[in-house]
Amino acid sequence: MSLTTRILLALIIGLAIGAGLNVLAPDMALKAAGFAEPLGGMWLDGLRMTIVPLVFSLIVTGVVQAADTASAGKAAGRTLLLFAGLLLVGAAFSAVFTQVVLSVWPAPATATQALRAAADASAVPAVPPFAQWLRTFIPANPVKVAAEGAMAPLVIFGLLFGLAVTRIKTENRVQLLGFFDGVAQTMMVLVHWVLVLGPIGVFALAVVVGARTGFSAVGVLGHYIVVIALIGVAIIGMAFLLAAVVGRVGPARFGRAMIPSLAVAFSTQSSLASLPAMLEAAEQMGVPKPVRGLVLPLAVALFRMTSPAVNLGVTIYVAHLYGIHLDPAHLAVAVGIAAIISLAAVGVASQVTFFTGLAPLCMALGVPMELLPVLLAVETIPDIFRTMGNVAADVAVTTAAARLDRASQAATAPAAELG
Repeated sequence: MSLTTRILLALIIGLAIGAGLNVLAPDMALKAAGFAEPLGGMWLDGLRMTIVPLVFSLIVTGVVQAADTASAGKAAGRTLLLFAGLLLVGAAFSAVFTQVVLSVWPAPATATQALRAAADASAVPAVPPFAQWLRTFIPANPVKVAAEGAMAPLVIFGLLFGLAVTRIKTENRVQLLGFFDGVAQTMMVLVHWVLVLGPIGVFALAVVVGARTGFSAVGVLGHYIVVIALIGVAIIGMAFLLAAVVGRVGPARFGRAMIPSLAVAFSTQSSLASLPAMLEAAEQMGVPKPVRGLVLPLAVALFRMTSPAVNLGVTIYVAHLYGIHLDPAHLAVAVGIAAIISLAAVGVASQVTFFTGLAPLCMALGVPMELLPVLLAVETIPDIFRTMGNVAADVAVTTAAARLDRASQAATAPAAELG
């Protein structure tokens, strides 16, 4: 039985026990919650202790690797700029889309009120004024920032640090990359150890949620799955639009070519496993071999369009549950943070990515993280739509890159002939 299945079963059993006690023996439910909460909290703290070194190390190595790729040639650099622009567009769209969906179709009121009542008031801090929040982005003391878990300034420092690493001597750069890569790998081993205990931690947290909210928690989880899956579907729609407008590939043609790739993505939840089918789809759409041979592998390695979009959507959803208002200014900056953090998803298992992408956003915006393990347990369904969105976007961006490449060649051809 896979770890994901065991975590899901733990969630179901924990919610059933907690909700059953809530209905049949409320006093016993409170005692059960009091016993299970420290156990679940310890497990969650085990994940939290890895976030700062893991995210910082992955951002540094990701920035350096992206810079090295860009320096390999104009085509690679142009492709990376296209990736960056689309990551920001996807995250910005998600920020608006998720709030619109939640305003039209909010989470079940009964369960939401129960979650708010069950939350420790100290765990739901007020979002600071934007000017005050923005002022903290440049860390005067990066060590203090890391110790306090202030993720927004730490992400900015990691980005700047990574860019600075690209400007030092090669031998020093290799040593630093080796160090941070070693830190990241070590942290991922620790995360794996903590996730092995995931069924116990999720069971304990699910008992607490069920004991305090009853069976209404099931309605919240179902609502969450649908809302987050809709973000993935929207990204697929954006991929069709990108292919049509920029790549000049009609929706019908793009859809027919994408059927095998989307089928593999649906069944495997792996962009890498979908790569052969994506290469075939790009060929059917007339993308030249040099372009698809460069862009698609880069996209699979570096470009996960659903990562910032879905991560920001999940953060907004959790904030919605706790009644935290995120104003447009905070969300605008969060869009950039989500795009930068997506670099930390490179080569990381999906269960780890769930925390490396979400924990920094939650910590930066002051959104409680206690529900993240419960949401992880039902991540299997949203992850299907994450993968399908990534695969569709990877092929769409390849068609766009092909057209931009043709336009670039056409622009330089007259100059070459004159020379």
